Amino acid sequence: MKYLVRDKMLAIGDDYWIEDEDGRHAYLVDGKALRFRDTLELKDPDGRILITLREKLFALRDAMTLERDERRLAVIRKKRFSLLRNHYTVVLNEGTELDVSGRILDREFKVEYEGELLALISRQWYRIRETYAVDVVREDADASLLIAVAVCVVRMAEKERDGPGDD
Repeated sequence: MKYLVRDKMLAIGDDYWIEDEDGRHAYLVDGKALRFRDTLELKDPDGRILITLREKLFALRDAMTLERDERRLAVIRKKRFSLLRNHYTVVLNEGTELDVSGRILDREFKVEYEGELLALISRQWYRIRETYAVDVVREDADASLLIAVAVCVVRMAEKERDGPGDD
């Protein structure tokens, strides 16, 4: 299933819908303004919070946490030593690691578990400016988690590119 994400609206304080491939509202990204750190909430169409995305404060290196039901679900960090410039690791609470690699800033990357493709993120399916798709490849995969991972990784890569204090 493919989900459409509109890039331009990723500012904190902005809310935007992520649509499914049929154009229906699938998830609402609620940007929480006036917070000390970046916080986004991924909600279902009825307004229920599915995943909270938070920037980790005072981390030695950039990281974001994903929470479900107010419990930590995963931590996303840029991979320290990698031949690939845009390489992130998602460590789920039970210890499972997902690998995110590709051209993050170009919105051309993938999310894998032990070499198996879970999601493909790409602009190639849509010609709409500043839009990309999250294609959840595995039917049994947690789509909300994979969408949250994509949103976090893009946000982290943009912050790194822009440097400190350029928000």
